[in-house]
Amino acid sequence: MDAQHSLLLGNLAQDYYFSKMPINKMVEKYSLSRYLILKYLDEALASGIVEITVHASYERRVELERQLKEHFKIPHLYVVADPTNLAKRDDRVAAFAAIQAQSLIKQAQVVSLSWGETIFEVIDHFVKTEQEELTFAQFMGENMKYHSSTGSMRMVQRAAAKFGAHYFTIPGPLYILNDQVRAGFMAEPSIERTLAVAKRADLIISGIGTLESVDSIPLWNENRAAIFPEVAADQVAGMVFGRPYDVNGVFLNAGQDKCLSLPLDTILKVPRRFAIVQGKSKYRAALGALRGEFFTDLVINEATAVRILNELK
Repeated sequence: MDAQHSLLLGNLAQDYYFSKMPINKMVEKYSLSRYLILKYLDEALASGIVEITVHASYERRVELERQLKEHFKIPHLYVVADPTNLAKRDDRVAAFAAIQAQSLIKQAQVVSLSWGETIFEVIDHFVKTEQEELTFAQFMGENMKYHSSTGSMRMVQRAAAKFGAHYFTIPGPLYILNDQVRAGFMAEPSIERTLAVAKRADLIISGIGTLESVDSIPLWNENRAAIFPEVAADQVAGMVFGRPYDVNGVFLNAGQDKCLSLPLDTILKVPRRFAIVQGKSKYRAALGALRGEFFTDLVINEATAVRILNELK
């Protein structure tokens, strides 16, 4: 490698890694193609001009992962060790999940997101980068939590800002009781377009919730019996994709689905479905999701893994 080329690699690396310069700006600055810039950044890493050190504040419980995989058909399962200070547990899970999710996003063209505190925290841990050909799309309506920073519409916007990417939203509520009204909403051009994009998703990133997450929103709490007719609260182990399911991984409202959303069978055909569970109180929700094979990738904390294994015993 001659001195001039080495200097070019160093300058490119400084602009990209230190100055966070977008690739399109680097194209203009250096009069190089996007392909060459990415190639030279890889070369800078391979040659030792750039060294990346990850200071991780977590470790995995590989033995617990192995035990869980003996019971469940899930290709990618991560158990994050609980810290001594349990107040930092959720942040540690979110940080680890962000690293795993971002490696999948790098290979994706369309990513769909759910909403909630967990997803909000994961997005917060994403490293800002440029992926201009990437698109984020909602695949279901809003959770109506307008007084929260974790509302669904903000989620795709927030994620897109991290990647310099495009995004599509669904300007409608998650649940619509009237079947004709819901069908009409889905036929509206703005919603139809978003769902068409979401249908092409390579990756879905989702939290796993409980019925309490529904009840925390007054409008849904007041109308829960109509939203989930003939679904007894004590049957519900968890909530995912806006739908309730039992501890055996069976969706309880399949025949009376009121979600403004992609159909459940379409969601479950997305090649990579990545979920994060924070807190051992959701162990039954995680157990049901594992039994139902809802996800290809799951990140859980150590205490949740132990509770699931104890339940299986």
